[in-house]
Amino acid sequence: MSDLLLYGIPNCNQVKSARNWLEQHQIHYTFHDYKKQGVPASSLQRWIKQAGLESIVNRKGTTWRKLDANEQQRCATPESAMEVLQTHASLIKRPLLERDGKLLCVGFDADTYNQQLK
Repeated sequence: MSDLLLYGIPNCNQVKSARNWLEQHQIHYTFHDYKKQGVPASSLQRWIKQAGLESIVNRKGTTWRKLDANEQQRCATPESAMEVLQTHASLIKRPLLERDGKLLCVGFDADTYNQQLK
């Protein structure tokens, strides 16, 4: 079985929960901190294609509320959202879990992790 990639921000509670779950279940993963390492454009495109833009953009957080109306509007289509999401990585829902380029989960839910990883 190939390695899992977990994308997120280390201080996010959902990311912490996901990391704890993976460690408790002794599942090896590689963590990608997209605040420090950036958001790969190819990964972002793949996530949007697989899960849809609405599943990827976090419209409930502080970062979204701080955006001006023009930048919020740019998040309406995948093409224009790419730059905004790469500039403001906190707009991406987290954590994102993938294996071999396939997005397994957006956000953390123990039941979903059990289904996908056991």
